[in-house]
Amino acid sequence: MELNELLEATVSGMGYELTGIERPARGGLLRIYIDKPGGVAVDDCATVSHQVSRVLAVERVDYERLEVSSPGLDRLLRGERDFTRFAGQRARVRVRLPVDGQRNFVGVVREAGAGRVQLEVEGRVLSLELGNVETARLVPNL
Repeated sequence: MELNELLEATVSGMGYELTGIERPARGGLLRIYIDKPGGVAVDDCATVSHQVSRVLAVERVDYERLEVSSPGLDRLLRGERDFTRFAGQRARVRVRLPVDGQRNFVGVVREAGAGRVQLEVEGRVLSLELGNVETARLVPNL
């Protein structure tokens, strides 16, 4: 089983949503992000860490250090599902190829579908291809 599938099955089986996986090329770090309705507490991270480390040992997945964390206030938006879930909230979006001569945008996510996200920036709505989105993060309301 592929690592992403293994982690997804393990975390979702515990009642959490797997929102991201990071595995930098060096250092042996495996970082996973989890969420649940109402948010994630430190005890949730510890519980998931304990279970995931057992599963990784059984499956003989090579890693040196495991970190389990909440996605945070400035969480990454990955794909159409996240953009739809956080419609109405502000996001910082960086695209691979410039749109109207610009690569960085901050605006309100309006909707997502059919491989595109609608982002309202300074009163105008941009339609960005999801395939062109390099990174996207929520902008916290503090």
